[in-house]
Amino acid sequence: MLLPDAEADVRPSPQGIAARRALLAHPVVLLVGIVLASVNMRAALASVSPLVSDISESFGLSSTASSLVTSVPVLFLGLGALVAPWLARRFGTEPVLLFALLLLAVGILVRVAPSTVALYGGGVLVGTAIALLNVLMPGLIKRDFPDKAASMTSVYTGAMIAGATVVAASSVPLEKAFGDSWEASLAVWSLLAVLAAVAWLPQVLIARGRTGHEVRVTSGAASHSTGRGATGGSAALGSSSDGKSVWRSALAWQVTFFMGLQSLWSYVLIAWMPTIFTDHGMSRSTAGVIFAFNNLIQVAGAFAVPLLAGRMRSQRPLIVLVTSLVAAGYVGLMVAPVSGAWLWAGVLGIGQGGAVGLALTLIVLRAGDARTAARLSGMAQTVGYLLAAIGPLAAGAVHQATGGWTVPIALVLGVCAAALAVGLFAARDRTV
Repeated sequence: MLLPDAEADVRPSPQGIAARRALLAHPVVLLVGIVLASVNMRAALASVSPLVSDISESFGLSSTASSLVTSVPVLFLGLGALVAPWLARRFGTEPVLLFALLLLAVGILVRVAPSTVALYGGGVLVGTAIALLNVLMPGLIKRDFPDKAASMTSVYTGAMIAGATVVAASSVPLEKAFGDSWEASLAVWSLLAVLAAVAWLPQVLIARGRTGHEVRVTSGAASHSTGRGATGGSAALGSSSDGKSVWRSALAWQVTFFMGLQSLWSYVLIAWMPTIFTDHGMSRSTAGVIFAFNNLIQVAGAFAVPLLAGRMRSQRPLIVLVTSLVAAGYVGLMVAPVSGAWLWAGVLGIGQGGAVGLALTLIVLRAGDARTAARLSGMAQTVGYLLAAIGPLAAGAVHQATGGWTVPIALVLGVCAAALAVGLFAARDRTV
């Protein structure tokens, strides 16, 4: 399995090779670090959604302002993806991942300070931290487990979804356990990030702070330059192996828009699914559990769809499948949100998990080599998350304007139609 690598275009120095061998000599330490870091990759986002109504009431926020609580972190998922590869090349993956986990813990704590500025500012830190984890984890797995990339990818994605599931289900019970304090319910997850940072620290110490990247590779050539600040010329511009920039490729944009549109419909659910249920009379505890179920069931789609995609020359049938499932689930939320809640959460979960797995797989399948995959991944994540950030904000604003969820859901169905159209182009048997 080919994974996009944030450390593409670099050749390890002898010191870097020695450091990596030392890390791999402690596989349990490495595995524990990966699992705990992965658990944190969605936890800080999933913890907010069941508590949005309490957060809004505490600060007197409108629906539009409330949507920024989830939109701001998603926006910085895209912006953070821009700097992650540079940080990995400059300082090494292990130190940057440690920094990301500590930044995540700080962001979670800042977010619960008694100020709307802190609420949104903490979201900036949380989104940036998760962006670093998103971009660097696949490259680390590709680097350290080249022969077990598929199984290790399953481990880290499974841990990521499991973390979101547990956190979503626990948010409201924790709030009640802490005397109806949503601040305490959110803050407790900073301990999870600190635990992951502690587990990651031995790897940083073993690597002795070496980036192992003293040698830079120029794209499309065997020549290389020496020095920590050097970068390949065309590589720096995001070029594919034949020198063509992915930013000028129609196919790359098709893959990117599918990534962004499927992210948009998912983050609308992350932001508003529990609120849709509670606005129709469901208790917050039940809404939180159903939201957790939605996260859990995504494992099925995220596991099965990429396996099927890899066996197909064209992934068009899968594009139709995942977009249809998501559209059907949203229609269910529109017509029978409470009576069919478990069913819609399950249908949406399979569609969401399958869509994100398919989007990531398309990046690999549409790229001709690892360096192109890295650039296409950076482009898709940057633009895709910036596009996705519009979703929660727009849904909240339209909900506030119309006083209901029918129009916002209808707009998301339009997003599903757009994703279907662009996905059918992205799923063709072509390469960037």
